[in-house]
Amino acid sequence: MKSVATRKAELEARRKALLSRIEEIGQELDAHDSKDWEELAVERESDEVLEDLGNSAQNELRMIDAAMHRIEDGEYGFCVQCGNEITEERLDLLPATPFCRDCAQLR
Repeated sequence: MKSVATRKAELEARRKALLSRIEEIGQELDAHDSKDWEELAVERESDEVLEDLGNSAQNELRMIDAAMHRIEDGEYGFCVQCGNEITEERLDLLPATPFCRDCAQLR
């Protein structure tokens, strides 16, 4: 069983990686300056993929930040909906999850 301190360290490491990814995506999006129409079309398609990746990273960041607040409040590892303890296996897969398996399925 992992301690809350270990989970917090893992969440902080993931947060740092996500911030780095978001910065790289922003740099890539700003780097396009093709004057060729075909290349510009391909770049725009790539931009859509990059934007989706950036949005996904930002959503995960919000979940991590919320999990960090739950850690500070002493509520980490408990479902925010029903209050039951979230299983260790679920936290291993989704360390920032606010829901137990049952409540997540209901959502």
